[in-house]
Amino acid sequence: MTALSSENCSFQYQLNQTNQPLDVNCLLFLIILGKILLNIFTLGMRRKNTYQNFMEYFCISLGFVDLLLLVNISIISYFRDFVLLGIRFTKYHICLFTQIISFTYGLLHYPVFLIACIDYYLNFSKTTKLSFKCQKLFYFFTIILLWISVLAYVLGDPAIYQSLKAQNIHSYQCPFYVSIQSYWLSFSMMMILFVAFIISWSEVITLVQAIRITSYMNETILYFPFSSQSSYMVNSKKTFLSKLIVCFLGTWLPFVLLQLIILLLKVQIPAYIEMNIPWLYFVNSFLIATVYWFNCHKLNLRDIELPVDPFVNWKCCFIPFIIPNLGQIEKPISILVC
Repeated sequence: MTALSSENCSFQYQLNQTNQPLDVNCLLFLIILGKILLNIFTLGMRRKNTYQNFMEYFCISLGFVDLLLLVNISIISYFRDFVLLGIRFTKYHICLFTQIISFTYGLLHYPVFLIACIDYYLNFSKTTKLSFKCQKLFYFFTIILLWISVLAYVLGDPAIYQSLKAQNIHSYQCPFYVSIQSYWLSFSMMMILFVAFIISWSEVITLVQAIRITSYMNETILYFPFSSQSSYMVNSKKTFLSKLIVCFLGTWLPFVLLQLIILLLKVQIPAYIEMNIPWLYFVNSFLIATVYWFNCHKLNLRDIELPVDPFVNWKCCFIPFIIPNLGQIEKPISILVC
């Protein structure tokens, strides 16, 4: 194992040697195929009635790039040695393309996170009033520009060029890259989630202990006591935070535990695997919860234009409801659709 140090690179470089490149190529094909199947499954499981946002479009673009990489690997593996448009392609290019994609993915975490934050802020504050078609085109060109910019940086960075050139000389070596951006982003979110849980742990425990399961309008729901003094406007940040944590962990607890294991064990995951659609939806839910909490005093929970999460039903969790078929209930309750 060797490390690549560069002031312009926010990822770690690790070298994995092998004397059987064909076996490595087959393994790489299976990994990318598995990732694509996971992407398709995640996209199929998401809630369909969400409004358009940057993260949704970027997830689709990421799935397209993964598919493009798989097609390239398949073609090169099948023909092994061929010439296209005057360029000779060999099995070496399988590793080369994967390295370039890894570098690109490794540099995308911070920009995607920042643009998604700005997008939710603008949508929540309603400072922009673009039509659906204009907003769709804006997201499309923003994502295209983002991909081109990061890819151009990767291909133009001297340190990256030297590492790719060195791999060209020693073609049996196929290094992979681990994103430092992903590590620190995951670490920051876990720390924020941990601090939020410590601050409101008593309220969280109370809500969890009060949760009951029932059926309402042909849907399985969880319900818990809702203060009779509460209204549609959220007045207490601490109370609101506990509800956000219950909703978030109710959906993403297995993923949170997985992130904790990766961080504690310092598992090195190649960037072309680590940047995936489930990870992006996890970040998306975290951002939506953060936007809700920072604007809790402005929230009108009857507002249908609140950010809608593809996996977490934040809005239904906080709407005061009275269900006549649940027996004698002294206080209103709030609904969380599973």
